Amino acid sequence: MELIDSKGQPHYGEFGQPITHINYRDFDLRSVMDRPRPKWLRHWAFNQFQFISVQGPDWLMGLAVVDLKLVSNAFIYIHDFGAGETHEKSWLNPLATNTHIDPFPEKGRCRFKRGETEILIEGEDDRRRVSVLDEDIRLDLQLSGDNQPLRLCSRAGYGGWVFTRKSAGLTVKGGLRWAGATYTIDRSLCGTVDWSCGFMRRETAWNWACIAGVTGDGQTVGLNLAAGVNETGVTENTLWIDGERIKLDLARFDFDRYNPESPWQVKTSDGHVDLEFQPEGGRRERINMLVLASNFRQFAGTFNGTVKDSGGKVIRIENMRGLMEDHFARW
Repeated sequence: MELIDSKGQPHYGEFGQPITHINYRDFDLRSVMDRPRPKWLRHWAFNQFQFISVQGPDWLMGLAVVDLKLVSNAFIYIHDFGAGETHEKSWLNPLATNTHIDPFPEKGRCRFKRGETEILIEGEDDRRRVSVLDEDIRLDLQLSGDNQPLRLCSRAGYGGWVFTRKSAGLTVKGGLRWAGATYTIDRSLCGTVDWSCGFMRRETAWNWACIAGVTGDGQTVGLNLAAGVNETGVTENTLWIDGERIKLDLARFDFDRYNPESPWQVKTSDGHVDLEFQPEGGRRERINMLVLASNFRQFAGTFNGTVKDSGGKVIRIENMRGLMEDHFARW
């Protein structure tokens, strides 16, 4: 199924079937005064990104490739909870040179290259392969079990839209070496995938929470919560218990933006999620390029509290690692 219909409009809502092609060049892009925009602008106004994380008791990794057309950005970081240290590397390519993200959410290929550094993300059915080649980093991962992803498209601003495909609580296999240190990948670690694109609001701000881990009782838990994006007619808030996808209602984030290392609270209005998060490390970046701007803070830390499965059974979340984010972007 293609996202854009024969009239140049997206299919909106949540999808139970795969969206195989984001045919964004067929979108009828217009100004806020309903004037048709030139076809070449569809390329420059279209944003894409992919984010992968691996989360476990001892360490957490985040990796992203972002294509904003005027510039592309890639980063990878790892937070070692035992050492209390975060290691990171990031790269920028002007005019998004050597950056390509296929418009195929299910099976597409994403590639970023800067100098001797190369990042590849490849999708195939229920799995993703992720590799990084760099002078300090050797990463080769396979994330599998991606059988019940969230897929949705929502309105963004007056004339735009956002499509996202997300999964959490995935099985992870592979290896990671960073600056001579080897990070063990075993059954205690789980992964997440975020594939997003669209004609986004010129200025966007959001909060986001993500968990992928295993409880003391051996249940696999994945969680994706957001506020500030994908809230027009739908939400992207989703819980996965042992691979079963459970749709959630609105999420509320309570935190001190100017003291973000203090505890955060996040709850859903349907009562399925009630969690506290203690930040411990992560990644920050501020970019102000006049046309483009970003105030990005993504924290690795520890969640405690409860979630409920589809039958209302309470599942305790105890010292489970995960991510919280506070982000302003001008695209």
